[in-house]
Parts: sequence; structure tokens; C-alpha cells
Amino acid sequence: MAEFLVVQTLNGLVYSMLLFVLALGLSLTFGLLRVVNLAHGSFFLFGAYAGVMIWKATGSFWLAAALGPLAVGLLGVALEHLWLRRFYRRSDLDQVILTFGFALVFADGAKMIWGKDILSLPAPAALAGAVPVLGAAFPAYRLLIIGAGVALFVLIWLVIERTQAGALIRASVSDRDMVGGLGFNISLLFTGVFAFGALLAGLAGVIGAPITSVYPGLDFDILITTLIVVVVGGLGSIAGAFWASLLIGISETFGKVALPEFASFLIFALMAAVLLLRSWGRLEEDMD
Repeated sequence: MAEFLVVQTLNGLVYSMLLFVLALGLSLTFGLLRVVNLAHGSFFLFGAYAGVMIWKATGSFWLAAALGPLAVGLLGVALEHLWLRRFYRRSDLDQVILTFGFALVFADGAKMIWGKDILSLPAPAALAGAVPVLGAAFPAYRLLIIGAGVALFVLIWLVIERTQAGALIRASVSDRDMVGGLGFNISLLFTGVFAFGALLAGLAGVIGAPITSVYPGLDFDILITTLIVVVVGGLGSIAGAFWASLLIGISETFGKVALPEFASFLIFALMAAVLLLRSWGRLEEDMD
């Protein structure tokens, strides 16, 4: 029983960190641009596919993990520069329709390019073994994901809260017109943040591919859960996204083992409970 709890808790942490990396990009995008990007799951899917293609071409997982997210970040630059920036001053509904339309286009494009087969990306050989943790053997690669997720949270939090660049981003969230009036290039800042959010989604896709595999529909499957994380954690909150990822990830992991038919219901129930208790859907004020 103890070994079961250890393994499932660690599995929950792995899933939580994947959700956090993905939700972090979406939360940053909304926090600054005020755009709920429903094509964010497509960036995750494209990152996974790009990782598989680069690995097949080079045989290097680490090169796939470096170049795959970069390619997705460039896609984010193109999407923001050519389309999204025209919708910043338009209604939320227009933005949702635009990004959802791109999500559908990207989903069909992925099927045309890579087909409908399930693809896999093996974990790096150096991390293929298991490591003993509290009496249970657990894959070393999954432990790396947990550590990388926590490290990314600390790093991004320090950048946002303790650096001049972070201060500029926070000021732009509060009053973008004032920051623009001080001479800063707001358009470049918006493009950079959107591209970084896309890069994070691509990174989550690559590092998650050895666990989830890659298949059509993965983008929408992961997007739904990510939106729940962002809503529970608070739109635009880094700390909220982290704690909400832990709550949703661990709850869904144990739910799939104990009550698989109610696992999806469980995470929606958690979201409803948080929204009932804190109607603005934010955890970070309780947990910061």
C-alpha cells in the first residue's frame, strides 16, 4: 500500500509539472495580452510532433528538446504578428473565435502532415532506468520532469518579481498605454511574451511525448485540463498556475486509479468548488 501511494503521488507530480509548463505559457499570455488562446493546445501537439521528427532525424532526444520548442516559438511569433495583434482591441468573443479557428486548422494540418498513427518519442538512454524513492522504483526520466517543473516555476517567478524585465511586464499588465507612452516597444514585448508562451507549450509537448505518446486529438485533450488549471489558479498568475497544477494533476491521477469513470468529473467538481468559494477563481492569494 505504501509503495502504491508513493508511485501514484510521484505520477501525479509528473502530470502536474507537465500541466504547469503548459498552463504557465497560457497564463502569461492572458496576463499580458488579455487573450485566451484556444490554440495553445496546438502548440503542445506541434512541439511533440517536432520533437519526434527531430529525434528521428538526429537520434538525439536533447536536440529534439532544444529545437522542437524553438520551432513552436517561431510559429507563435508568426501567429501573433500576422493575426492576433489585430484583435487586441476587439471583443473577447472575436479573440476566442479566431484562436479556436486556428486550433481547428492546426489539428487538420497535423493530420495531413503526420497522419493518424500514434507516434512515440523514447526517453533519453541516460535516464531510461529506475531510481529507488521511498522503497519504490520510479523512472529517472519522470523524476527529471518533476525537478524541471519546480525549477522552471522558481526561475520564472524570480524573473517576473525580481528583475527589470519582469517589472516591465507587470507594469504593462496594469497599464499598457502608460508603459507605451514612456517609450517602451509594447508590440515587441507582446510578441516576445506570446512566443515564449508558445515555446513553453512546445517544451511541454516534447518532454511529455515519452509519457503520453503523440496522436491526433492530444491538443484538445490537454487543452481542456489546462484551461481548468488556469481558471482555478487565476488568469495571469504564475503561483496560482503552479498550485492549481498540483491540485488538478494529483487529484486526476488518483481519480483515474481509484474511480476511473469519475476522474473527469472530479477535476470539474474541483473547479466548481474553487469558483464557489472564490468566485474569481484564484488560489494564489491563499498560497503565495
